[in-house]
Amino acid sequence: MNIIVAIKQVPDLDYIRIRDRRPIMEDVPQVIGDIDKSALAAAVDLKESAGGNVIIVSAGDENLEDTIKEGLAAGADEAVLVKDARLAGMESSVIGTVLAATISKIENGGLIIFGEGSADNYSGQVVSRVAQILGYPQVGYVNWIEIEERVAQATRSLENEEETVEIPLPAVMSVVSEIKEPKIPSVSSILKARNKPKRVYTLDDLGIEIPENRYVRTVINLAPVSQRKGILIKSVDELVKVFESEGIIRR
Repeated sequence: MNIIVAIKQVPDLDYIRIRDRRPIMEDVPQVIGDIDKSALAAAVDLKESAGGNVIIVSAGDENLEDTIKEGLAAGADEAVLVKDARLAGMESSVIGTVLAATISKIENGGLIIFGEGSADNYSGQVVSRVAQILGYPQVGYVNWIEIEERVAQATRSLENEEETVEIPLPAVMSVVSEIKEPKIPSVSSILKARNKPKRVYTLDDLGIEIPENRYVRTVINLAPVSQRKGILIKSVDELVKVFESEGIIRR
């Protein structure tokens, strides 16, 4: 049984700078989102206990390659990609359709794992769309998974409790970052990733036509207004005086 992990290429948030309340995206590297890294790490653990292979799937433009190498180095056995320039800026329903079609190309798929939300938009829509298209049961907010034969048990975090469920496979799950701390790939893993199998499709290969006006255009994206007063304090006495003037302390 194969364990399939969907990963998304997102901007590395550590490299984004703000100027005049606007994010500067030029030269920001693309990486796998943190929750997707945790999802992949959990899948690698499941493979060791339940067997099978870990296959990563992703959809994007020609810049997808570096991100996929990162996923293969982190323990995935194979990658199945949809690379098409028309996917840039595409909205969630189209991405869900593309990923569902890609997953249906993979034989012996058992468990499909998504991160609970992406690091850039965190819309959380794609996983439910994929489950609906494939006709598979879905469980969200999962922080623990165990597989026995063709049945999975999962614990998920709810508002005031944790719930353990049993779900027949194939199934779709979305996981939280707490499910597994991802490891930094070793040098040997990075080198081995170059030789791992990779399948690449286009939208035409999948027979998918994108309807018009299905792109997402960001009209404006502003950072919150800073509330800092810009007061330079040079000594403890000055700090105490500021606290007194603000009514924080009294003497």
